[in-house]
Amino acid sequence: MMACGTLGDMQLALLDFIVIGGVLLTILIIGLLAGRAGNNNADDFFLGGRNMPWWLLGTSMVATTFSADTPNLVTDLVRQQGVAGNWAWWAFLLTGMVTVFVYARMWRRSGVLTDIAFYELRYGGRAGAFLRGFRAVYLGLVFNVLVMATVSLAAIKLGSILLGWPGWLTLLVTCSVTLLFSVYGGLRAILWTDLFQFFLAMGGAVAACVCVLGLPEVGGLQGLMTHPNVVGKLSVWPDFGDPQVWVPVLLVPLAVQWWASYYPGAEPGGGGYIAQRMFSARSEGDAVGATLLFNAAHYALRPWPWILVGLASLIVFPELDDIAAAFPGLAADKVGHDVAYPAMLSLLPTGLLGWVAASLLAAFISTMSTQVNLGASYLVHDGWARFIRPDADEAAKVRAGRWASLLSLLAGALLSLTLTSAGQAFNLLLLLGAGTGGLFILRWFWWRISAGTEIVAMAISLVVAAYFTWIHDGLGWWPMADWAKLVAGSLLTTAGWVAAAYALPPEHPEILQRFVDKVNPGGPGWKRFPSTAAAEGDTWNVPRALLQAFLGCVAVYGLLLGVGAALFDQGPQGMLLGILSGLSISGILRLQKKA
Repeated sequence: MMACGTLGDMQLALLDFIVIGGVLLTILIIGLLAGRAGNNNADDFFLGGRNMPWWLLGTSMVATTFSADTPNLVTDLVRQQGVAGNWAWWAFLLTGMVTVFVYARMWRRSGVLTDIAFYELRYGGRAGAFLRGFRAVYLGLVFNVLVMATVSLAAIKLGSILLGWPGWLTLLVTCSVTLLFSVYGGLRAILWTDLFQFFLAMGGAVAACVCVLGLPEVGGLQGLMTHPNVVGKLSVWPDFGDPQVWVPVLLVPLAVQWWASYYPGAEPGGGGYIAQRMFSARSEGDAVGATLLFNAAHYALRPWPWILVGLASLIVFPELDDIAAAFPGLAADKVGHDVAYPAMLSLLPTGLLGWVAASLLAAFISTMSTQVNLGASYLVHDGWARFIRPDADEAAKVRAGRWASLLSLLAGALLSLTLTSAGQAFNLLLLLGAGTGGLFILRWFWWRISAGTEIVAMAISLVVAAYFTWIHDGLGWWPMADWAKLVAGSLLTTAGWVAAAYALPPEHPEILQRFVDKVNPGGPGWKRFPSTAAAEGDTWNVPRALLQAFLGCVAVYGLLLGVGAALFDQGPQGMLLGILSGLSISGILRLQKKA
């Protein structure tokens, strides 16, 4: 195996640029070929014709979350909070597993083109229409642009450190490739390019990790685990003797964050591009299989190569000043713990450096193409075609989707120039949706939740987020940490919408009955609305589905932590976790057979 370089001697060779160019060209060709049948009508452009297999959809979900900013975020967490800091996103597995076993089938049965179209299925009247239009603009433009800006920020840092490119050049090259195939071929093109990009990115992450561990300064896994800069960062559990550590690192994510916050890829109750993939599945079974594959791969398969590189960066670049000194061309406001990941990749040898750089650029393209298509589906289907041009034909909808894709991509790229770190954007995204998650979960199962309830929840959440972000860094005279703001925002918003659910009138009984007949949510929350499916013997399966979701979490966490134990030379513990994971999978299969 080729040896990694040494600090300060990184230089891209012609071979690296050939590899990068070849990868970008391959992505473009795959997208254009796959998209030839994906631009005939809105269903084709936004949902791939609704006949996609589970393995392609699940891989696409994983590729979309394998964005250029994700390894940067993981590195940021590891450097500042240790391996345990990853519970900030590991906790979202709970949301994902509930989506797999509880919500995936109901989303599929709803038959809507976007998750925002759900509003007029579940609610009615002017309030339901207002919610649909407002969420189309808020999620399709405001929220989506913020997500794309976060991803673009990572691409800027990647290009600056690995390629020596200014931010505008990195964005120009990658966004041009993204637009060419996603605007032409729609979701079908995106799904097939995602398949290529996943294997490219996963292979690059593993190869980079192996090379970094081989650095003389690191000294392999043994040298990494015994280095004084790393020893205190290795535990997957926070220090339970210090509430200032374990409360924000573990308790808040597992007790509040997973259900309270609306975060891309882990929306409570399902939503966003996860819901889009479920709508495009060819059957309910494919929708469930896709989301299950995504959660297993996202949480158990991918994190460790990023974590190990993040730990190694504490040896090579122990302080931010070391990164700044090594990369004087990097703008001062972009120097943060998150850039330690691309900084470590700069030590890779010729050829491998090009492969890894290309894989991260491909990951950026994968995420951006999904966000572009998803945002355009909201703006066109739930905004423009619903309220402005309801008589628009299919060709007009596709044209409008292409223009919406172009404008939102430009807005996200421009906004990225004002952000400084992945952690900053992550916390802002969590805060923006704090407290609304409980409503998104319960609106399927409680008839009293109305459009007015959702409007109250959104209003309170936006006011709280604006207050903590731009007006005051706490409540009154009491300054608050980010985790405390999240908890406070979640409690205030949840209390507000629960009170509104009782105070405001529910939707008209005919609307609620129509929802029950189409989706068949079942349960005590719909007792007054009899279900045709229930009358035919289709029993309420949510209790069993929740048990499957619990076993799914045990299985994935067992695999995740078992791999970590094996890497850190804790063989017996890793074996026990592996057995626990296997037993949980067996339990899921037994319950599925009974169903």
